[in-house]
Amino acid sequence: MDLPAALRASRLVAIVRGDDPDAALRTVLALVDEGIALVEVSLSGRDALGVIARARAALGPGAPLGAGTVLTAADAHSVHRAGADFVVTPAVCEGVTAARELGLPVLAGVMTPTEIVAALRVGACAVKIFPAAQAGGPAYLRALQGPFPDVPFVPVGGVDAAAARAYLDAGALAVGIGSPLVGDAASTKDGAGVDALRARARTFLDVARAVTPGRPS
Repeated sequence: MDLPAALRASRLVAIVRGDDPDAALRTVLALVDEGIALVEVSLSGRDALGVIARARAALGPGAPLGAGTVLTAADAHSVHRAGADFVVTPAVCEGVTAARELGLPVLAGVMTPTEIVAALRVGACAVKIFPAAQAGGPAYLRALQGPFPDVPFVPVGGVDAAAARAYLDAGALAVGIGSPLVGDAASTKDGAGVDALRARARTFLDVARAVTPGRPS
């Protein structure tokens, strides 16, 4: 999988973390159905490996499916067996190197220039500025692009629709969105919240489509 190309095409990564596995699966499928092509299921959610395996079966082999909060080699092997085809980590950790050994592309979490260099050195193909809001928001992203003009940046953490537009305008390759998009849909039984989830997905898609890929404005 060419993860940077997929990030460039979609501009969005939806982050699903839920307390109810059935609700989390419904959330993944609803997001993909609305047109959000890149979805990450966080291992911090309940039975996340089961959700990944069931989503892979439902989506088929051609749909991108990610696993998030991958920290260890064991995590990387588990998500690979479950059917994930890209990995997201919160830091530069063992999960990055193990995933790369398995042939999985990695979006690695960083906050500082030193961590950016370390992530690229161990094989990350894009870096996740996390937590982006606490790191300094779009202004921090612009500052990083001075010494790192060719690094694919994906801000994550506290990204609502307005922040998504600001980060994309500032030159982010894509943005990762968790609770501002998913809300409680991945934790609510009986399909409650899916209609609202779909409406929020359309809002974020409108933001992504309004921003022309390229250099920061």
